[in-house]
Formats: sequence, C-alpha cells, structure tokens
Amino acid sequence: MPRYFIEVYYKGTNYAGFQIQQNANSIQAEVERALRTFFKSNFNLTGSSRTDAGVHALSNYFHFDSEPLSLYTPKQLTKFIYSLNAILPADIVVRNIFLVADGAHCRFDAKSREYMYCIYQNKDPFHADRAFYYPYQLNINVLSEVAQMIESCKDFTSFSKRNTQVKSFDCTIFKSEWKQENGLLIYNVRANRFLRGMVRGLVGTMLKVGTGRMTVEEFRKAIEAKDCSGVDFSVPAHGLFLIKVQY
Repeated sequence: MPRYFIEVYYKGTNYAGFQIQQNANSIQAEVERALRTFFKSNFNLTGSSRTDAGVHALSNYFHFDSEPLSLYTPKQLTKFIYSLNAILPADIVVRNIFLVADGAHCRFDAKSREYMYCIYQNKDPFHADRAFYYPYQLNINVLSEVAQMIESCKDFTSFSKRNTQVKSFDCTIFKSEWKQENGLLIYNVRANRFLRGMVRGLVGTMLKVGTGRMTVEEFRKAIEAKDCSGVDFSVPAHGLFLIKVQY
C-alpha cells in the first residue's frame, strides 16, 4: 500500500501533546479525525517527533498508508489538502502531503530535529501565549558561553526527566546558540535526537546562569553529574517550538 508523509504545523496551546493519548485531545487525534471524516474510514498515523502539552510546531510530520489517496492527481491532492484544512480546527494546518518509499519512516528516518525557545523581556500581549515572559536582566555573553559548551557535550542524562524509557542518553548537538530577533531572545538547538524535557531543561538552567544564580562552572558540573536534580525544567511549554525535522 502506498505510504505518504503529511506535514503539519500547529499551535499547541489547546492540546495535550502531539501523539494520541487516552482521555486527552492531541494533534494526532484531530488529524486522524479529519482524515476519517473525509474518507469515511479509519487512519492510523505514526508521528515523527513527540511534543509535550502546549508546545507548538512550525513543521512536524506523520506518515500513513493509503490506497485511495494514490488515485489523486497532483491538482486533486491540492484540493484534498484544502478540504482537510477546512475540517481541522483553526490551530492545526496541513502544509503538505507527499508520496514516499513504502518503507520510509517519519520518526526513524529523521536525521535531525531543530527547536527554538522564545523569550520576551518587555510586556507584550502579542507574545503572551507563544513566548516566555522573563523580565529579568540577562548576561547574553554568558548565555552564549554555556550554549557553546552544550555543543561539545554527548551525554545528556542530566537534562532528561526521570522515568524516561530510553536505552541511551547520548545526543549529538549540531547547533546550540542564543540570538535576538524581532524583540525576542531565542535559543536555537538542533540535534540528532532529544530526550524527554531536554530543551526546556537546557533553557531553564541556562537562564539561571544568565541571571547569575548559577555559575558557568556549576553548569558544567550539572552536566557531568548525570543527575536531573540539578537542572531547572520549569520554563513553560508555550515558549517552545519544533521548527524543523530534517530527512
């Protein structure tokens, strides 16, 4: 049966996460519901990257198998995407659907994923649900120093929340940087994989360094400790965006 990737972007405020779960609504549940409404049959989607409750995405993927979709011409497929978006809630959008090899897997074939965490320091109602309001003085040079330190790390046990069922805590970081853009302070990080809570743990702990509540050396020791008790995971989910999955 032909396999397709479906690219979506969404505002995660009203959802309990990306992947389907019991007793809570998710991005996957809404997309499956829209497909079921259109085709009058059930679809089982596989997600590329989990995002927690309240986290947003500028690009994320599912894959699914569909015989009926293979009958669509490119022009008809464009109309189908339009119809699917008409069914979906306003905060979820299908960007693209495309045919892939039968064995392609949107999760395991991903080469890297990139996130950004957005912070604003002056009160602004237009950033309130898509960035973290943090009105404290920050040392940007120190933030950049610890961000560069992260690029040389391999074992991120300290930045994984407890009870995470993974075989390895090793991650390869391709980019870790802070930048200022359009009135926001943004942390960008790209890696081959991320652990549960990892980006928020990195941001929260770096903010402690940026405000002087933790030294650069203490940050280094927190990494080496391989113990999440020294890491701050408390920054809110609504500042976090998955921005790219690279295949």
